[in-house]
Amino acid sequence: MIEVAISPEEGWSGATDWQALADRAVNTALRHSPHAALVDMAVLVEISVRFTDDAEVQALNASYRGKDRPTNVLSFPMVEPDLLPTLADSDDGEILLGDIVLAAGVCLREAADKGVPMETHATHLIVHGTLHLLGYDHIDEAEGDAMESVERTALAAIGIDDPYAIEDD
Repeated sequence: MIEVAISPEEGWSGATDWQALADRAVNTALRHSPHAALVDMAVLVEISVRFTDDAEVQALNASYRGKDRPTNVLSFPMVEPDLLPTLADSDDGEILLGDIVLAAGVCLREAADKGVPMETHATHLIVHGTLHLLGYDHIDEAEGDAMESVERTALAAIGIDDPYAIEDD
């Protein structure tokens, strides 16, 4: 069973149900990954999604990645990728898969640049962040292509167009 714990800060208010959006994005990402079994496990698998501001993300990015600038999303896995297949055998009762942190200002600017609603872009970033928690990365081209393929499939399943499509003018 998956539990998504959110903490929305200022800049993430309004009419959007951020809990429902995060639940849908995380569950969809998991179901379209090789680790889909995590969704239906008896053990509680928790993912934390923090909706915060650019300053907090910049501080985290500087501290953990040595990059002193805000970024759209950061992921902090709590389970080593090679241990993911063994989680079904866990008797802990609860497993923290990791944390995802989104920056409001960066997300809003990127959504505007892409011509998509903030909620659509945030959904994409949560799917992306969830895949990072599952060991996906985009350090090299082959890994990036594999990650993008899962993202495209997951996003299409919930009616979101391919965020990596290059539009011809």
